[in-house]
Amino acid sequence: MTSLLTWAYLKSVVDGPSQNLQSLLRAQRSPEEIVAGIKNRESWIGPLYDETATRYRASPHQMLEEADREGFELLTPDDNRWPRAEFTTAFQAAAQDATINQKTSVGELTLPHGLWVRGNTNLGQLAARSVAIVGTRTITDYGKAVTRGIAEDVAAHQYTIISGGALGVDTQAHTVALERGTPTVVVMAGGPGYVYPRHNTDLFERIVEAGGALLTEYYPRSSVQRYRFLERNRLVAALSQGTVVTQAGYRSGALNTLTRAQQFARVAMAVPGPITDISSAGCNVRIRNHQVIPIADVREVHANIAAVGTVDMDEQLELEFEATPVQQLSRNELRVYDAMPAPGGTHLTAEEIAAKSNLPVALTVHLLVDLAKRGLVIREGSLWQRV
Repeated sequence: MTSLLTWAYLKSVVDGPSQNLQSLLRAQRSPEEIVAGIKNRESWIGPLYDETATRYRASPHQMLEEADREGFELLTPDDNRWPRAEFTTAFQAAAQDATINQKTSVGELTLPHGLWVRGNTNLGQLAARSVAIVGTRTITDYGKAVTRGIAEDVAAHQYTIISGGALGVDTQAHTVALERGTPTVVVMAGGPGYVYPRHNTDLFERIVEAGGALLTEYYPRSSVQRYRFLERNRLVAALSQGTVVTQAGYRSGALNTLTRAQQFARVAMAVPGPITDISSAGCNVRIRNHQVIPIADVREVHANIAAVGTVDMDEQLELEFEATPVQQLSRNELRVYDAMPAPGGTHLTAEEIAAKSNLPVALTVHLLVDLAKRGLVIREGSLWQRV
């Protein structure tokens, strides 16, 4: 396993996503080799040579200390808490997408090589059942109502709500998550210690205290930049199973997140609005062009994402498996079911099952109750077992 200092050095010399670094990692160069190549200024590192020219003497110790003072921890790709499944499927899908145009920055489609996280650092667990809710900063009463309705419904289904922490739709989504007791994640466009917008300082603190998380991939205390918002958007889309834009104007940055969701093979959704309201023009155009799934009822967001999570029965038949109830379970339902011993085996508590499946306890209980209704598991006191 690569040491934290090795990854911290790579974070200290390369700010944000780096296609040059990822190319070397895909070529089976180890992080340790790459670090040595950067420090020794070796030619085989290719374009990474110039990319690290001004920072190759940077101190990973100093960066870790600066982040720690702000309460942030470095999460790395070989950490068990890394959202490996989410990132792998998202960025592999983008690599195979032939529709990506030349206007798209390379950084907007590149894997992160480390994330600074404050609060709940188990991003893999937070992202396992999650939805991104994003939209305009200049939210209307209509936008507030639909954002609240959708956020309340997905919270009731134990989704983590992911957004960007901006004013407007993002703030509404995060706030509802706190009210409903569901985790929420803020993906920041500035570094650890740089709070943006300042107006949401208290909101961010409450998110951390409630078991949510703040995350970023930029240097500690680095300010927000226009391009960083676009790079940030890819993480919002990649971490979630689906993205819904509840209200957005024609040139809203939230539409960029929706585009990433499509390229990452995620469920891309938008809420239609009055055709007389420019605040909904972006959503309406995407719907008119058949680029997204229109949302006509707040309950449809969960329904659309849940439908993708079920096993394709045609594929099961091709594999000559009998069409059993277990084969119809979603990915997270299977994680819970598979975490339990075979019938007659050891009974487990919900907490033990959650630990084995790497899912939040509340979500695990929610899924166990559903499995029990289908007759797949039974509960005896505080213990659960397969039927």
